[in-house]
Amino acid sequence: MTLVGRSRKLRRVGALSARFLAVGAISTAIEIAAFNLLLVAGTDPVAAKVVASLIALVNAYIGNRQWAFRSRSRSGAGRQILRFLCVNAVCTAIGAGAVWLGARALEALFGAAGPIGLNVVNLVSIAGVTVIRFALYHYIVFPSDPAVPGRSEGSG
Repeated sequence: MTLVGRSRKLRRVGALSARFLAVGAISTAIEIAAFNLLLVAGTDPVAAKVVASLIALVNAYIGNRQWAFRSRSRSGAGRQILRFLCVNAVCTAIGAGAVWLGARALEALFGAAGPIGLNVVNLVSIAGVTVIRFALYHYIVFPSDPAVPGRSEGSG
């Protein structure tokens, strides 16, 4: 691959990453708002994390399918939704596990987790899971369509 080709590919991946992060920022705001509303309502932190993640999931799928990964394959929507749900089940489990572990650590260190501590733990879990989620979306949920020559990431 030439230097120009590499540069174009890097720009496409950069644009894709920016769109993914924009959708993720909106989904994260939705998730944090739902998480805090559920905590205020007295919901267990792990249950609040799972429910908040499921609420944000709807925005994430629509935003990623229609905008972030818009140039990717559109065939097999049923399989794509199934892959999306499986990836997000794994990512939600990882995030919920991180919140559980963080809440236990806060309780062990300070005697109680508290809302600020739980939000810090939640944000750390979101940041970690975002990296995993991008890789899984990129390669598994919304893979490139090699059957369409000349189609690029930035087209749509």
